[in-house]
Amino acid sequence: MTTTNHPHAASARAATPSAPFGTDVTWTNWGGNQSATPAFTVRPRTEQEALDAVRFAIREGLPVRAVGSGHSSSPLVQTGGVLMDMSALSAITGTDLIGRRARALAGTTISAFGDPLWEQGLALGNQGDIDKQQIAGALSTSTHGSGKNLGSFSSALRWVRLINGYGEIVEIGEGQLRELRAAQVALGTLGIFLEIELAVEDRYYLQEEITYPTWAETAATWQADIDANRHYSFLWCPDNDSCELLDLPGSPGQSMANRSYTKRYNIAQVQDEREISGTEGARLDRSYRIYPGGFTTPFHELEYFVPSEHGLEAVEAVQDLIRTKHSDQKYPVEVRWVKADEGYMSQFQGRDTTVITLTTEPETDYWPFFRDADAVLQEFEPRAHWGKIHFMTRSRLERLYPELDTFIQIRREFDPRGMFLNDHTRALVG
Repeated sequence: MTTTNHPHAASARAATPSAPFGTDVTWTNWGGNQSATPAFTVRPRTEQEALDAVRFAIREGLPVRAVGSGHSSSPLVQTGGVLMDMSALSAITGTDLIGRRARALAGTTISAFGDPLWEQGLALGNQGDIDKQQIAGALSTSTHGSGKNLGSFSSALRWVRLINGYGEIVEIGEGQLRELRAAQVALGTLGIFLEIELAVEDRYYLQEEITYPTWAETAATWQADIDANRHYSFLWCPDNDSCELLDLPGSPGQSMANRSYTKRYNIAQVQDEREISGTEGARLDRSYRIYPGGFTTPFHELEYFVPSEHGLEAVEAVQDLIRTKHSDQKYPVEVRWVKADEGYMSQFQGRDTTVITLTTEPETDYWPFFRDADAVLQEFEPRAHWGKIHFMTRSRLERLYPELDTFIQIRREFDPRGMFLNDHTRALVG
C-alpha cells in the first residue's frame, strides 16, 4: 500500500466542507426504494476537494458514503453524515494498448469508456444491460454481464487510488494482491475511490442474435448454448406482456408466455464500418454499442448467484414459485453466467456462477415475493448482488465467503474508526 502525501495546512477548524455542498438534501435512488438525508452532500470537482471533504468528515466525526448513479436497490448509500457525489470526477485518464489497461476517474460512467477506448484500439471485455452506472459503484458491487468465460467488472480491477479512513490517499496495485482482492468488491467500506485501472481487451465487434424459444427448447439446449457463445443470456417470460415491462421487443406473432427472450452475442470480423447494422434482433456493431438495451424504466431487483452446476434446477424452482404462489409477478426472470474470480467479497469468488435476477414494479410491495424467492433458493447456497435487494446476514456471509475474515481485517486496517460504514454495511462487515 503506497501513501501519497498531501500537505494539509493548519488552519481554524472549518464548519463546512471546502468543496461545493448542500445541506439536508434528500437523496433517492433510481428505483425509488432507497433514500437518505445526509447532513452534507458534497460534490468534489478535484481530487484535492474530495480529500478535503473526507478530512472535514474526520474532524467533525461524521460518517462518509459515496454515491454513484444511484442504480443500487440495497441500502448501500444511506448516511446521515457526508454523502460524496463523485460524478464530477469523470474522465478516461490513460490507456496502454500493449498492456491492455485503461485508467479512469471514479465517477466515469460505463458508457463513457466506449468511444475513448475504441479510438485507442481497446474495449471493455464485457458489460451488462445498463451502462449508466459510475465505474466505482460497478466495481464496489461486482456488477457484471454474461458469458461463462468472462468475469465481472471487479475481476478486471488492477489498481486503485483511494482516500482511506486516516484522510490519506493510498494506492493499491498488483504488487499488493491481498489488499487488491479486498478492493475489488469493497462495498465502499475501504474508502473513497478516486481513480481506477482496469484490464481491457483489444477492440472487437459483436453480432447479435435474438431468438424466442419455448421453455422446453431453452432447457433442452441449456449447456450447449452456454458453451457455444461468448455471451449467452435469456429472460424467461411468465406472461405474454413480460418483455415490454423491460422495454424489450417480444416475438412477433407469438405469445411470449413461457418463452425466453434469448440473447447471443459473438465476435464478428468487420473490415468496413459500412457493414454495421442496426437491424432489431440481429445488430452488428462495436461491442459497447451492442451490450446495453432496454431496461430504461425504473424497477426493483433481487439478484442471486448459484453455482453453475445447479443453475437449471434453481431457475425451475423460481418458475414453480411464480406459477404456484406469485402468479401476479409478470416481469421476466433474467438468467446469466459469470466466471469465478478471487475477490474476497465477490459474488463469484471461487465458483463459476449462474445469475438469477427477479424484477418487480416500483411502488409495489415486493417483500413477500422476494422473501419466498430467497427461501426457495437457499438449498443452492446463493450469494446476493450487493447492489440489489437481498437478505444476506453476517451469519450467511460467514458460511458463504471463505475470505470474509481477511476482508474485515483489511477493512479495519484502512478504516479503523469505521467512518465509511453505514448501518447496512456495519451489520455485514463491521
